[in-house]
Amino acid sequence: MTAPALEPAGLRDRMRDHLQQFQRRPLALDGLRAAAVAITVVGAAEPPHFLLTRRPAHAPRHKNQFALPGGRTEPGETAAQAARRELREELGLSLTEGAVLGELDDYATRSGFVITPVVLWCDRVPELTPDPGEVAELHRVALHTLFDPELVHVAEGPDSAGPILSLRLVGTSIFAPTAALILQFRDVALAGLDTRVASYEQPRFAWQ
Repeated sequence: MTAPALEPAGLRDRMRDHLQQFQRRPLALDGLRAAAVAITVVGAAEPPHFLLTRRPAHAPRHKNQFALPGGRTEPGETAAQAARRELREELGLSLTEGAVLGELDDYATRSGFVITPVVLWCDRVPELTPDPGEVAELHRVALHTLFDPELVHVAEGPDSAGPILSLRLVGTSIFAPTAALILQFRDVALAGLDTRVASYEQPRFAWQ
């Protein structure tokens, strides 16, 4: 895929327009728990990037896995409110309601959650203070790396009902569900496409 214009000037408006035109697909919980993650674009940086974390080895769930800042939606919260709260709790970054550009498709995980990805815009280069109880590593992933021709890998898994997606980022392979959310972010918010990712499965280690 050819990379679209990713320079900071006009990027926020293009992303917002793409997300407003996108017909997101919500999912019923059906016994699963609601969660939200923040796909936070730091548009003032050179180059513009988004924030990606790796969970610590002592985390109660998803040990050592790459993740977007996020977690369970609390009673009375919207997905956008939950994503902003988790971003503040995990990385010390507070963003206003006006930072929300839109949402992507809900994604049901094997670990029992329905995740709503919320795309946020940060118009400054923030000083981040990761919570060591939640974050072992913090990565600032340049947007242009999402258009590397070697980014996307799809394989059949012996224990999976569908193809397993991984993305080659930050020197390693990142798997669904995080990989699926990042791929849809790339295609929808940055490129203006109508890509769906619900068919991508998660490897067993991601949910056991």
